[in-house]
Amino acid sequence: MKPNNPFLVSGYHSPEFFCDREAETAGILDALHNGRNITLIAPRRMGKTGLIRHAYYRLKEQHPDIVTLYMDIYSTQSFSDFVRLFANTVLGQLDSAPQKALSRIGKFICSCRPVFTFDELTGTPKVTIDVAPAEEESTLKEIFDYLGSSEKRCYLAVDEFQQIAGYPEKGVEALLRSYIQFLPNVNFVFAGSKQHLMQEMFTSSKRPFYQSAQLLSIGTINRKAYVRFAQDHFTKHGVSLPQEVFDAIYDRYDGHTWYVQYLLNRLFGYDRDVDMELLAYATGQIVSEFAYSYADLLKAYSVGQVRLLKAIAKEGCVKEVLSGDFISRHRLRAASSVSAALKKLLGNELVYQSAEGYMVYDRFMGEWLRQQAF
Repeated sequence: MKPNNPFLVSGYHSPEFFCDREAETAGILDALHNGRNITLIAPRRMGKTGLIRHAYYRLKEQHPDIVTLYMDIYSTQSFSDFVRLFANTVLGQLDSAPQKALSRIGKFICSCRPVFTFDELTGTPKVTIDVAPAEEESTLKEIFDYLGSSEKRCYLAVDEFQQIAGYPEKGVEALLRSYIQFLPNVNFVFAGSKQHLMQEMFTSSKRPFYQSAQLLSIGTINRKAYVRFAQDHFTKHGVSLPQEVFDAIYDRYDGHTWYVQYLLNRLFGYDRDVDMELLAYATGQIVSEFAYSYADLLKAYSVGQVRLLKAIAKEGCVKEVLSGDFISRHRLRAASSVSAALKKLLGNELVYQSAEGYMVYDRFMGEWLRQQAF
């Protein structure tokens, strides 16, 4: 079933509702087809997940028998969380026949007792496990053995892969690498949003995943391709999207995919010709809808941290947060206090550091902060 609104803000449907990324898609397909793992690096909400799903769609077109798997480990906090999610993602997915799937799982998974349920529509087994603390490594090995036993080519995407570097357990990177390198029938897509950490994990000779994957950084969608995509969908719907309105959205959010897409989704839903006045109305509506959650979120931060966040939001992008000029202009505290506040905001992903400087990570929060009095 086609979506009512072509500007998807979550999930993936088909190439008809996916804009451009032709070069990136070709790069992923080439790497995976030729047996190379790939690392995708981009800020959150730039479109990594959609790109992975699109690449999978294209792979399936060419090779229908392959197995494509995806897991987002952003919410995992420990090795145990990872193993549990890994099992739930992989187990039962290698065979189309339920009985064969159950038999294969029973052959390899011995360290814990899997719980089986079945998808009511497809009959595909769904498997959940409860990993005992002492059996985590054994269970992990069994899952990798299960993956390696498949006669099908498998592709597994692990999103927000940098999370494993923060697990309290030591040696998780090395352990995963030791299994991944000996799976000739499985290729991996490692995606992450913390650029410096992801690059260190895959380019530092001191790290286990050193030179184990081809690196691909994802930027903004090409403006010309994006406006063609957007205007075509508006035109099919019988309404217009002027170039100046699209440019205003693209420039205001620096082409950051999710925010551009979110506004296009809202404008399309109004079911009328778009102009700058409607864009201003849509933006105001969105920011007001998020206002309560933003205000609630900032209650957990100190006055100094919130003041710094507002100062960054007011300027949009700040090259030198610790410069005397910036600190005095916004009446901030001493440089040492600003440095500590910045570290906290970066660590909690309220602020993002790009090549151009520091900016509020959530662009709609930035809009809201600019409306707040100091």
